[in-house]
Parts: sequence; structure tokens; C-alpha cells
Amino acid sequence: MIKSPKSAYFGLLFLVLNTFIGQSFAQTFVGSKACIGCHEKAYQDWQGSHHDMSMKHADSKSVLGDFNNATLATQDKKSDKLNTFFKKGPQFWVNIKGEDGKFHDYQIKYTFGYEPLQQYMVEFDDGRVQLIPFAWDSRVKEEGGQRWFNLYPDMTEKHQEFFWTNTGQNWNYMCADCHSTNVDKNFDIKTNSYNTTFSEINVACESCHGAASEHLTWAKQSKDKSENTINNMPLDGKGFSHDLSKSVQNWQAKGNKKTLTPKSIEHSQQVLVCAQCHSRRTQVSTNDHVKGNAFGERYLLDLVSSTNYHPDGQVYNEDFVYGSFLQSKMYKNGVVCSDCHNPHTAQLKLPIETLCLQCHQSDNYASTQHHKHPESSTGAQCVNCHMPETTYMEIDARRDHGFHIPTPNLAQKLGTPDTCLSCHENKDSQWSASKVNAWYPKSTVETEKDFVAVFSAINLALNEQQLQGVSSELSRIAQTISYAGIIRASALTKMASVSNTNTIIAIARAVKNPDENIRLGAIEGAQNMAAAEKWRILSPLLNDKVLSVRINAAFALTSLWQNLSVPQKEQLTPALNEYIESQHFNNDRSFSHSNRGIIAAYQGQYDQAIKAFKQGIAIEKHFARTYLNLSQVYYQRGENQKSIEILQQGKSANPDDASLPYNLGLAYIRVQDKVKAAQALAIATQLAPQNSHYFYVYGLSLEQQKPSAAYGALYQAFQLSNNPQHLYALCDMQVRHKSGLAKQCLAQLAPLVPSNVMQTLRQQLNQ
Repeated sequence: MIKSPKSAYFGLLFLVLNTFIGQSFAQTFVGSKACIGCHEKAYQDWQGSHHDMSMKHADSKSVLGDFNNATLATQDKKSDKLNTFFKKGPQFWVNIKGEDGKFHDYQIKYTFGYEPLQQYMVEFDDGRVQLIPFAWDSRVKEEGGQRWFNLYPDMTEKHQEFFWTNTGQNWNYMCADCHSTNVDKNFDIKTNSYNTTFSEINVACESCHGAASEHLTWAKQSKDKSENTINNMPLDGKGFSHDLSKSVQNWQAKGNKKTLTPKSIEHSQQVLVCAQCHSRRTQVSTNDHVKGNAFGERYLLDLVSSTNYHPDGQVYNEDFVYGSFLQSKMYKNGVVCSDCHNPHTAQLKLPIETLCLQCHQSDNYASTQHHKHPESSTGAQCVNCHMPETTYMEIDARRDHGFHIPTPNLAQKLGTPDTCLSCHENKDSQWSASKVNAWYPKSTVETEKDFVAVFSAINLALNEQQLQGVSSELSRIAQTISYAGIIRASALTKMASVSNTNTIIAIARAVKNPDENIRLGAIEGAQNMAAAEKWRILSPLLNDKVLSVRINAAFALTSLWQNLSVPQKEQLTPALNEYIESQHFNNDRSFSHSNRGIIAAYQGQYDQAIKAFKQGIAIEKHFARTYLNLSQVYYQRGENQKSIEILQQGKSANPDDASLPYNLGLAYIRVQDKVKAAQALAIATQLAPQNSHYFYVYGLSLEQQKPSAAYGALYQAFQLSNNPQHLYALCDMQVRHKSGLAKQCLAQLAPLVPSNVMQTLRQQLNQ
């Protein structure tokens, strides 16, 4: 059961230790009601805000949804039973399908958010708090609201991560840290249960300002004290350790610039405070990243990957603002969140049509000369061109905080989002590009974003020559200071697939960069580097000042363990221990056990690795990677049957994951069972019909049993990849079989490979 004492601190989430003149002051959480006396206006602004409503106990005041025996049809093809929302006295209940496939009554204990939708949570006896899959559309009826809807209509099977009782909908791990104040997850690995605590159920004052006990002491004593300290306590932060001031106090007009510039940019921790929740990240510790002035001291930020972003940096998946904002010129020039948002109401400080004009002078920007649209039209509003919306959770539209300039030329060439088409839905990028080119013939935006073509190319199937060319461009981007740090860092991560002189130089320089994200990018980019080079370049990061950099360097270097000297192992061990501790922090998820198992396997401790992998499966049976890692350890030990059995177990638990039947096919090939291998590989191609490599291996496995089917699979691999190796494999097979299709295949292959290769194949065909 969730515990929420009103006064006292729990765990280390916001525990701050200040040292001054030899004395220590442990700050404790006092609760938002202690703030009302002096900060009534801020408190009233906060009331009813998104932060205030982030989580509440379910009662008549907090619940917005219709629980008067309302019903909603299920998307489950196996059942036509209705989901029902009802009351028992003052309590709110639902009747929905549980993990056993049967419908049960569950009590709603908590609400989550309030607009444009509200979610609801059920608490289980083991301390797990889970979000049900249905949400209440709290918009007015005229906007389509006041209805129940299914947030995850395709997640109705119990093996799927976002089935409501699984980890994807678990509050304790996924949500609590950002929706409540001073959270301690308190997961007990022995009982596989939670005893999660917080000091306040919602995002309250101390979520941002930090524990306030010393501030209260300062407030009581400051009236009659004029010294620099009060009882040896520092006064500069008024008892707080977080500096939430603005980075720029004075904006000024300068020369012929169309935008105000900062008179000076001062250090502020405000963006770090907001980023702790408004970011796509993984928590790795309970360290105070704000006090340490390093996001990576507590979190590992997701960089610009194809999973979460488009190649031009525009948001694709939910990134929760910070990763986008880091790309912007706003961030570079000292803009912080409170320059636009009231931190207490969480609303914009000014009307949306005038907000940007705080810095962007209206004569230059609030005119048809700039925006080229009729005055007062939607196209005349800055945000509609520079902060396009993406809708998540069916109805929640969120704006991109990268403040990108529309680039329909890139959209036309590379398929990135064309902001113009957000409004002009009946047009295409050729139309919008022609308009923009005519309006701004001297624009340099496309040149400034030349990284987009490179980031797009790395996602394609490239031959060796193309890959080398892309790697050279990635190296240039990583070393060009005009790009945002997160773009440079992301370029480094994309070097993982190739290692050459250019990438080695770029990575070697990046590990010395003051930007922690660039150093993190270097670690990922170095993963396939030659062992000696990898150690030489990454080992200094084992002593990095930022935790996430140290532990990721340790993980990357542990793959070299068997070939390290005793002094090198001793140098690696402290950071490696920190890495293992960071995984213990997340031991309620399978990935943490899997990562510890990988470390043990690198060190040759296979029994320990097997134990960790098995524990990961017990904790979270629907995580495919752990089964793959365990099967690999069994294979390395020569226990092929166990390797096959664990892959079969994983395939049963994760029937939608193509990697499991693919690896099962490889395992069957190792034991010379080609029939079962082909059967497993066929399933892999069905589950991942765009994976050319799966078709390639499937085709090779069919050669002796079904040669014609093998030809078809190999040609499909080539069609998907345009990789000459796949077409060569097909032609080689047909040549060896003296197939009547061989000459046609060779004719198609000839322009793609060296002439000596073609000569050899033709000689074999004519023998």
C-alpha cells in the first residue's frame, strides 16, 4: 500500500546535504501547506494546475469520468463483453479483463492528470499500482470529449508490454518519480513487491524547489539577522539548494539584429529541474542531479534516435520536451522554461500570439513580410510554423520545443515532417517547397541542417563504400561546434556501425568535451572499435565527474574483460561497481538483471550470469532480450539443448517478438536440425516482414529442402535491402544448382559487383 506521511523525508530522491563551516544540515520535506503563509499567491496559482492534478486520491472531487454504470465496448476480438465503470458507495470501480483473461471488479484508488484526459489506477496487494487501459476524455462535448476511450486498443493480450497489468502501465516504475513528490520506489526483490512512498501525492512545491526545512529556518530567522549566515547556514539560496532563477535577467536590442540578445547569460539550474520530468530518460540513481549540475548524475537521456525523433530532430515519439529544447537556439541563448511558462499555473505567461514577441521584435516578425500569411490567421501565429503539434494518447496534442524552421525541401527529399502540411492538408511538399523557396530565396536553413541527410542515410541498408562516406560525414558533424550538443552527441552514437580513422578521431576528441551528452555519445559510438583503441580512448571516462558517463564507459569496456591486465581490471572495477549499483536501482525491471548477467558473462562467471538472467525472466517474463542473453550463455557453454529450450520458452511468452524465433532457427541450425530451423525462421520473417536479414538466413536454410522457396526468400531479402550480398547469395545458389534462372540473376548482379566476381560465377555455371 502506498504510504504518504505528511512530514519526513523518504529515501534519497530529494535528500540534500549542505556543508558549511564544518557543519551539516540534512534538509527534510515539510509539505506544500507549510508554504501558504508566505507564498499564498503561488499556492493559489498552483491549485488546479497540471502539477497539482498530476495525481490524486480517487474521490468525488478528483474523479472526472462517468462512473454511473457507464460502459465501453472492448477491442478484444476474443470477447464482446462490455467494460463497466460504476460506484460502490463513495468508491469508484471498474469491471474489466484481468491478466487471467476473465473480467473482474477493480477499485480505482487514484486519478492521473485531468485534461485533456484523465487516467485511473488500481492498487494490488503486492504494492503494484497499475493504470487501466481506459481514459476519460475530459474535453467538452463540442470538441469530442465527455466519453470513455481505449488508450491502447492494440494491447489486449497479456503478453504485450502495455497490457494494463504489465510493466508498461506500472506506476511505481514508469510514472511515480514525476507525478508525486519525494518518491522512494522501495521494490523488494525477495518478495517481488513494492512499498512505494512519497511525501506528497502530486507534484508539489518541493518537487521543484527541493526540501524546504532549511528555508523555513531561514524565513523564521532572517527578519532580525543581517549576517551572511544564520547559525552557520548559507543565506545565498535562502535555505534552498536549487537555483531556479532565470539565466538572462536583461534582454537588449543590439545592432541590426531582429531579436533581442542577452546582456549576459548566468548559470541557472532551472532547466535541469524541469528536465527531471520533462524528458525521455532512464533513472539510474537517487543522486541530486541539480546540485551536481549534471543531468547524467541521476538520469540517462535518450538522444536523437530513430525511435523517438525524425532525422531532422523533430519529435516522433514522446520525448517530453527536454531533448527537443536542447536542439534549439532558444536554449543556446539562455532562454529557460519560466521565460514562457508560469511555473505555478503551468500555463503560458502571455497570450500565445504575443508570447514570442518578448524577444522577437514585432516589427520584424509579427508582419506578413515574415510569416507570409494573412494577419490574425493560424499561419500568422509563430507556434504553428515553429512548434508543430504531435498528438499522443489519442487526443493529447503537444508542441515540439525544438523551435525548428520549416524545411519542406528536406521533407520532399527525405520524408521528414513538412510543417506546412499541418494546415495545408490538401497540398504536398513540392507545393510547400516552391512557396518557401520563393518567399525566402536566401535562406540558409537547409545548409544549417545538412546533418538531416546523413541521419536519414544511416537508417538505410548501405554498402561498404556508402557506409564509409556516411561515417566521414558523421565525424564532421560530431566535431562541428555550430551544431547543438545533442545533435553532435547523436552523430557519435550513429558511428557504432562503422569504425575508421575519421570516427576514431571524432570519438577521441568527444570524450574530452565538456558536454556530458557528447561524452555519452562517444561511448556508444565506440562500441565496435578495436579493443586496444577502445580501452585507450574510453578508459579516462571511468573517472568522469558524471555518474552516467562513468557507468556507461564501464559497461562498454567490460566486454574487453578477458583480455585486460590486472591493473586495467583494477582501474575498471570502481566504475563497474557503480554500474551494477545503478542496475540494482532498477531491479524491478528485467533489463537490469539482464545487464548484470551480461557483465557476469563477460567476466566468465557463467553460473552467476545464468542466475541473473533467470531472475530477470522471473521479474518480467515478457522481455525478450533476457531470453536471448540466457540462450547465448548456454550456447557458449556448449549446452545447445538448454539454449533451444529457453528460446522456446521466450517465444511462448513473447509470441510477437521476431528475434526469438530467428535465434531459435540459428540454434536449430547449430544442432543440424534444418527442418525445425526453417520453420522457426519462417515465423521470424512473418513477424518482421521488413527485415531483410531474416529472409536472407531463411533462404540459406531452405537450400537443400526447398530450393525454389530458398530463391524466393533470398530475392525478397535483396528487394528489401538492395544489398548486393543478398543478390550474390541468390545467384551463387542458382549457379551451384545449375538453375535455369541463373543467367537472369547474373545479369542483374553484374552492375553491382567487381568483374572478377562475375567471371568466377559464369565459369562455375558453364562447367
